[in-house]
Amino acid sequence: MAHREKAPYAAQDVHEVRMMVQGLEAHQKKGRGKGGFSVKKSTFHLPTGRTVDSWRMQDWDYKKPNLITYARGLFTCKNSKGDPQIVVRGYDKFFNTGEVRKTEWRNVEKNTRGPYELSVKENGCIIFMAGMDDDTLLVCSKHSTGERSDIDVSHAAAGERWVEKHLAQVGKTKEDLARKLREMNATAVAELCDDDFEEHVLAYTPEAAGLYLHGINLNLPTFATYPGHLVDQFADEWGFKKTMYVMEDDIHQVKEFLDKVAETGSYAGRETEGFVIRCQARETADSPWEDWFFKYKFEEPYLMYRQWRECTKAVIAGKSPKIKKHKKITEDYLLYARRRFVKEPHLTKLYNQNHGIIALRNDFLADRGVNGADIIRQEIENGEVASGDVTSNVVLVPIATIGCGKTTVALALVKLFQWGHVQNDNIQGKQRRMERFAQAICTALGQEQVVIADKNNHQKRERQQIFDEVGKIIPNAHYVALHWVHDRSNYNEIRRVMQERVLSRGDNHQTIQANAKGSGAVIEIMEGFLYRFQPLDMSESPDDAFDFTIDLDVTASSRDNLETIVTKLHQEYPKLFRDMPTADDLDNAIEAALNDYKPDIKHDLGFRGGNKNKGGKDRQTQVQMQRQLERAQSRDQNGAEYGSVPEPVPAKKQPKLEFFAVRLPASRVNSIVEACFSDKDAATARLFRQLQQTRRVQSEFHVTLIHKASAAQHQELWDRLAAIHERAFDDAMKKDPPKSGYPEPELGTCNVMLERVVWDNRLMCVVARLLNEDQGEQWQSVNKVPHVTIGTASSNIKPKESNDLLQKWLSHEGDGDAGFSELVIPGHVVLDGSVRGVLSKF
Repeated sequence: MAHREKAPYAAQDVHEVRMMVQGLEAHQKKGRGKGGFSVKKSTFHLPTGRTVDSWRMQDWDYKKPNLITYARGLFTCKNSKGDPQIVVRGYDKFFNTGEVRKTEWRNVEKNTRGPYELSVKENGCIIFMAGMDDDTLLVCSKHSTGERSDIDVSHAAAGERWVEKHLAQVGKTKEDLARKLREMNATAVAELCDDDFEEHVLAYTPEAAGLYLHGINLNLPTFATYPGHLVDQFADEWGFKKTMYVMEDDIHQVKEFLDKVAETGSYAGRETEGFVIRCQARETADSPWEDWFFKYKFEEPYLMYRQWRECTKAVIAGKSPKIKKHKKITEDYLLYARRRFVKEPHLTKLYNQNHGIIALRNDFLADRGVNGADIIRQEIENGEVASGDVTSNVVLVPIATIGCGKTTVALALVKLFQWGHVQNDNIQGKQRRMERFAQAICTALGQEQVVIADKNNHQKRERQQIFDEVGKIIPNAHYVALHWVHDRSNYNEIRRVMQERVLSRGDNHQTIQANAKGSGAVIEIMEGFLYRFQPLDMSESPDDAFDFTIDLDVTASSRDNLETIVTKLHQEYPKLFRDMPTADDLDNAIEAALNDYKPDIKHDLGFRGGNKNKGGKDRQTQVQMQRQLERAQSRDQNGAEYGSVPEPVPAKKQPKLEFFAVRLPASRVNSIVEACFSDKDAATARLFRQLQQTRRVQSEFHVTLIHKASAAQHQELWDRLAAIHERAFDDAMKKDPPKSGYPEPELGTCNVMLERVVWDNRLMCVVARLLNEDQGEQWQSVNKVPHVTIGTASSNIKPKESNDLLQKWLSHEGDGDAGFSELVIPGHVVLDGSVRGVLSKF
């Protein structure tokens, strides 16, 4: 690879690109069969009115052979002739040494050739730059152009601002860069490193901040990339920062160099996360040489640094920090941090805004007179286990309800890895059940690396009991939540899927024998679990005791959820695994779990009389059950709620009212607020992005009319609404009484105009106006400013504090130093609201 060589070039082949796109489209749907993979397609709208499609796969899928393409970061669109074209092409997904067989050193030595470029791994977020055929520059971050409501929005916008800065320094424009990249049929790949925008683990001074150009890829299905010296030439010409790299000709020299740097964790006077090694590789001795990357990453001390960051944020929030590894040094660091916060309280606010994190860490290290590598070396000498080295005492804790598929997935995991599986339903009798369940888990952990605590654990008290009881015997256990997410906005579909699963399996379950009980009784039991379900919240106790969580889709197949679990576990605890299962292995494991499982012990859920099912099948009961399922399905097609049960039931006593409100469509509110922040800078959008990332955006939105706490001050209004609700409640109970829970019938409708978003560093809300024209009842709010609470920064901040914020807004409207921010919602956005009385849950 002499420096005289010309830049590589190849034009796109329309037929080749069309075949690639068709292949990707064919794998969009789930349930793709043996040996397959799934592709997610996202369509983004550009300011020019055109659209581009982003294609992405799960990281684990990139390890599979014979994929259509291995590009990680791939965007396509149609040209003026209607032909598909690649507009952005990232690197082929590359792996750490030893992560896959191809990156094991013996295979690297055997199947690669130099020269080897060892690029310093910059610590930021990846940015893609490419030219469209209309001379516009497309700037993307990972899999997004910034148009969607995710974290990439602010990254793409920040990346584009830096592109403009760099180009201005050399007197060029974005149109110039777009035309050049289009001419090259290439994508420029850079790392966005800017601590003022977002701190990562390594520090970047203002002088060092910017876009570090580290690659130029041809826009082809097969990976082809520029050598380092040509990338540097391009960076000089277009004003970008250059990435430091080292050249070696021999793979043994590469290994020697990397091992030496690993001793200190630093190169050229600064800490580094590792190196990306660029070379050429081939599959067999007869295969052609192709461009290929792998990485040599230093896990520590960077995992320790991340733990310090999370623990510090917990301390600032007044919570107990969760120290998984590096216990002694982390406790020392937190003591140092607390003392600094007492002396300089303003640091806590900056820290929560992701500023000052690196400075505080460096101050601590300087105070101790050590660096991160010294700490890790000392811990190894003292026999401490490094982060990422978890090999045992892992408890998988499902958080689910009946019909989610938790036992099916558990049985499949046992078949794949021979892990322990403790089923709560095998614990007989009522005395000390939780204690005996925990003892069985601990006994299994003595024999297996991982144990599945097979129980619904759908309430927080149950999760707390597992932590308490298992912790008495194994205090260093690692807990992983398998969280089947119960999205309340999708409860009808969730009901339908789970009822189909449970009713179709008949009596092949330990606690729900559908044939014996009849479908009405089964659905009532399932509705009870849904009503009592308490979702995972790792921001507060007891759920903050989980090491991490794996979110699962209730409506997805057990096969898909199994793949998600294995993938996430491998990412977090790689040393639990030796050989990763193939797609065929996953298929076979699920098939065995579904077909081979026969419960040995069966319970009545109330433990009243044990197992009364003696194996006989009442034909009349089976027919009734089938008709019940068909009726539930057909009623959904006619617009009624899934799972409605036609048999009459005794009238239920109405529970107490909590408040009255105008309920608004959640999807519309979310999209309106997202649109307000979509083109705003990172500082303006910081709280909204924080709420999204921490799942603190409310799942339901409403304008409160009156709360029971205000009833005495507004007795006439409360009594009027209560009377309307009582009539509607009685009508609902007579017309279609539910099997479980209570109805919250609509009392009327009210149009709501959303006027402006108001927020501070604690919460965000939307000022609203109730419009009552031609809608019968005159609905009014007792709040001085009617509003919709969007979310609060933590569970300690109550939504009612929106009233305090809006009082401040009223008093200081137009004052930029008032401690809050606001954005006017463009246009006259009016939503259809549904007036309802909200019942107390207790």
